[in-house]
Amino acid sequence: MRDRDSRLLAAARRGDADEVRAALDAGARVEARDEELRSPLLLASLGSHVDAARVLVAAGADPNAQDRRHDSPWLVTGVTGNVAMMRALLPAGPDLTLRNRFGGVSLIPASERGHVAYVRAVLRETGIDVDHVNDLGWTALLEAVILGDGGRPHQEVVELLLAAGADPELADADGVTALRHARRRGFDAIAALLADA
Repeated sequence: MRDRDSRLLAAARRGDADEVRAALDAGARVEARDEELRSPLLLASLGSHVDAARVLVAAGADPNAQDRRHDSPWLVTGVTGNVAMMRALLPAGPDLTLRNRFGGVSLIPASERGHVAYVRAVLRETGIDVDHVNDLGWTALLEAVILGDGGRPHQEVVELLLAAGADPELADADGVTALRHARRRGFDAIAALLADA
């Protein structure tokens, strides 16, 4: 069993969809784990191997299986910003409230990194909580401003979040709103968006 599981994990890491299928057919466990407790689907998601992920989802892989770092296949889509992977995982019924090691949902790292296409897709195609607050006291809107660079991608993310109903008055743990952060950082375009919200 261990050899078959190792074969599956290696195939998922490489993104070899045919080998993933063959390993499963040979009896590998779809929820096998490596030394970091990463599942085959998590490895495929980390590598943005969409075809391999589709095979695993069809075999019943869990999109919510978390590793030692609390990453899951679904949560990783917010980090990579891979819309195709996000859509490949939706049929598996991911838990939109699942939290990463910072207490955030997938929308928050996507907003921080300026993954415009992902933010647009996840807001349109799921019921993810646009105002979820992570363990740092930050929403997706706050992260886009605090950890973003103020450039066009982060401006678009702010626009999308506001259009989806994000509350611009939600402040961080120190009582500072996204607007005040934007003004402090000299992000004039984002400040204008927030002031008009």
